[in-house]
Amino acid sequence: MPLARARVVVAGYGVTGRAVAAVLRGRAASVVTVDARSDDADVRLPAPAATGPAAPSATTPPSAVQAPSPGTTARSQPGEVVAQLVAGADLVVASPGWPPSSPLLVAARAAGVPVWSEIELAWRLRVDRAPSGRSPAAGRGDARLGPAPWLAVTGTNGKTTTVEMLDSILRAAGLRSAAVGNVGRPLIEAALDPALDVLAVELSSFQLHHTHTMAAEAAAVLNIAPDHLDWHGSLDAYAAAKGRVYERVQVACVYNRADPRTEELVRAADVAEGARAVGFAAGAPGPGDVGLVEDVLVDRAFHLPAGDPARHGSAAELGTLADLEHLAGGGVPPAHVVANALAAAALARAHGVPATAVRDGLRAFTPGDHRIQPVARIGDVAYVNDSKATNAHAAAASLAGFPHGTVVWVAGGLAKGADFDELVATRADRLRAAVVIGADAEPLSGALERHASEIPVVRIDPGDTGTVMRRAVAAARGLARAGDTVLLAPAGASMDQFASYAERGAAFAAAVRQEIERDDARGGADHGAGDRH
Repeated sequence: MPLARARVVVAGYGVTGRAVAAVLRGRAASVVTVDARSDDADVRLPAPAATGPAAPSATTPPSAVQAPSPGTTARSQPGEVVAQLVAGADLVVASPGWPPSSPLLVAARAAGVPVWSEIELAWRLRVDRAPSGRSPAAGRGDARLGPAPWLAVTGTNGKTTTVEMLDSILRAAGLRSAAVGNVGRPLIEAALDPALDVLAVELSSFQLHHTHTMAAEAAAVLNIAPDHLDWHGSLDAYAAAKGRVYERVQVACVYNRADPRTEELVRAADVAEGARAVGFAAGAPGPGDVGLVEDVLVDRAFHLPAGDPARHGSAAELGTLADLEHLAGGGVPPAHVVANALAAAALARAHGVPATAVRDGLRAFTPGDHRIQPVARIGDVAYVNDSKATNAHAAAASLAGFPHGTVVWVAGGLAKGADFDELVATRADRLRAAVVIGADAEPLSGALERHASEIPVVRIDPGDTGTVMRRAVAAARGLARAGDTVLLAPAGASMDQFASYAERGAAFAAAVRQEIERDDARGGADHGAGDRH
């Protein structure tokens, strides 16, 4: 059915839902918004749980009801309202916070009503690019440039950094680019902007689950580790959702040579004829891959045409580790930073970006807040905010960047169905001590007891949410010694005690500043927290 005749239900009325609804108004026959918390949504339903019932409990057959009136609140009979919504819908566009088990989405699928993500809608509504003279297609004299290609990134960790690196590289090449999707501007808005040459798109497993026709120019899965299992139900289902990013890829599927599951997802994908697999790793690359030779980032995938006989015996230099030193405080960049840079470089090269732009873009890149972000030093102790480390895999990468036995680890939050045994077992050697926050501390506290029983662990009472981080920082300061780092790398989601990982990181930084202010008020008597044991 053409969108102009479709009755659309928008499930979720947060940032994504509002952007979707704004675009659909005037393009669809009707738009009904549904949310649990937004007072201005057309219909209020209970918040979707991560694991919901198999089907809604409708009291009225769908064929016998009409769409609910705006302002409807589902209190006593949510099943009836769900049935009315589905009966009056030709399409449901689901926000990322709505898991497949949500009664509305279950009922829609059962009734044969398509369920799309914002990504699917954006793909179908893309507009042609306006000529800029910089796009690779622009110089060919095309009368119609077509929509901006998408370079898509997903994975458990590193997505935002990689997408922002990619955007920096594309801009260094003179392209009109934007980092969009799960970061920055909503993709539905960017897809309708004719002034963009190419989009660097961050995609979550939530967004990919209900995406059906997207065909990225190139796509990367950075890594796969247990995460969001409460939403997806299993690791296999989570990985399958990530793997959807490779479907219909036109030029290159970029995968992590250190993570075999990502290569398996490439092998399982149905891609365009001629699309190739390109591996990346912080080590020597094989033919057709990108990698690291000594301190040089090299390209053995896009440096020469496929039929060139010199191709297998040569490579193009993309940059050096020195181009990434500013991301490691002037030191040697950690392996995961190098891997992210290589993935971004591969995607950019798939789009035709010259090697010099990779180097220039990496040099110009600065990471966003809450990612291995130095906050301050108190005496000889550094305080670092990595609040975006919202799962065990990300926290492991964060901890790996510090010397053995020097980290006072502030961690905890929503586990999202994961456990922390492997994380603690493999990173216990980095820890001086741990400070555990979060409403449910048992998963992390138990792992620390089993695998790091020799270190002190302080549990922060979750009762007063407003002072949790202040108390955590004070406890961590008391445990730190000269040369240590107090690291916030929670390994869990933030929503049990904070509105977002950004709010959690900001609270950590504010608590550190409060410690400094108190010292200043006392004449600096307590500076040199590293002397405390």
